[in-house]
Amino acid sequence: MTVPTSAITPGPDLEIKDARMIFEPIWEDLEQEYGAENLRFPKEIILLGGAPGSGKGTNTAFIAKTRGLTSDPLVMSALLDTPAMKRVKDAGGMIGDREVLTALMGELLKPEHRDGVILDGFPRTKVQVECLKMLYEKMTQLWREHHGSPLAIHFRQPVIQIIVLFVDEKESVGRQLKRGREVKAYNEEARRAQLGELMEERATDFDEKLASRRYRVFKEQTWDALLSLKDVFHYHLINAQGSLTEVEQNIIKELEYQSSLELDPRTYDRLRTLPVASEIIIHARQELVKRLDGYELIQPELFQRVVTFIETMMMPIIKCHAISGHANINSEDPLLREPGAVAMLIDIFSERGYHAVVDMHRIEIPETFDLTTGKITCRMKKVYRTIIRFKGSELRRG
Repeated sequence: MTVPTSAITPGPDLEIKDARMIFEPIWEDLEQEYGAENLRFPKEIILLGGAPGSGKGTNTAFIAKTRGLTSDPLVMSALLDTPAMKRVKDAGGMIGDREVLTALMGELLKPEHRDGVILDGFPRTKVQVECLKMLYEKMTQLWREHHGSPLAIHFRQPVIQIIVLFVDEKESVGRQLKRGREVKAYNEEARRAQLGELMEERATDFDEKLASRRYRVFKEQTWDALLSLKDVFHYHLINAQGSLTEVEQNIIKELEYQSSLELDPRTYDRLRTLPVASEIIIHARQELVKRLDGYELIQPELFQRVVTFIETMMMPIIKCHAISGHANINSEDPLLREPGAVAMLIDIFSERGYHAVVDMHRIEIPETFDLTTGKITCRMKKVYRTIIRFKGSELRRG
């Protein structure tokens, strides 16, 4: 999407600071250019912020993987470094809020961002914060308008999340200076060997005072802007001071799937009567113990027969599959037809550290054939198929 000449801001004194006066003309231009039915924004937008040295560049790909996002992240500094933006600056204009919003909203409409996208470097001003709220209102309105229509799948309930990677000032300054040393050493070697492209050397990476100032600017601008949205969107403050593994675990913990936040409310209402797996397993161990003790106290004879059946009929086969850790066992033993026997069998295997699944198959076996009528009489054969899985033995070849 090209930036219209009318969007060029001639100078700081004339820059429009009213968010609605900026947002509404841009929205009207989008409706005119694309058509309202084609204003298809990402289902999920993650606003990523972080202090200098917090590891945004390092962790962005992991955040995208955790959320299942496949599109490249949108970095505002790169988005504003286009030929169109350079023409604005060459004409004596500023890259103000209007230009930022125009470029961003056009980019968000690209099909590759439809399922979700990470947005780095937005919002940074109060006007941008207010415009983001207006965009969310428009996206929500489109979702409601198209619900139940053939286009509903293109206008899903929007989700906006805020992720801030936090490090304190001391850690930030230390990481900036460390990066400066590493970049300097790399560039010196590249010049000596006359191989490879030189890396950017930032003045703030070589001066402790400048590095501290950069951290404070982040807290006063970007962090404050994101913090002001804490009560509007889902907010995640992630401790990024530890090792890479520790930070990744913090990210996973913060971004765990939450159906009540991400599903359409109607979809969630339809599914919410079904218990989630985490609820079922909370007391699974205690319930298993209770059932096994109940078998011993209430049905000791059947319990012993099931144990004997496993020991004599199943374990020899399972031991033959000790390498693979996977055994399939078929049985027609009448014991398995008795009420409660299969449940006992599964619980016994679970207590011993195996994963057992039992499936009963009915197979019709021809028994008699009437030559006069052609009628075939079958008997029903019940086969219990048990799948046993456990940790196998790894063989090393060498």
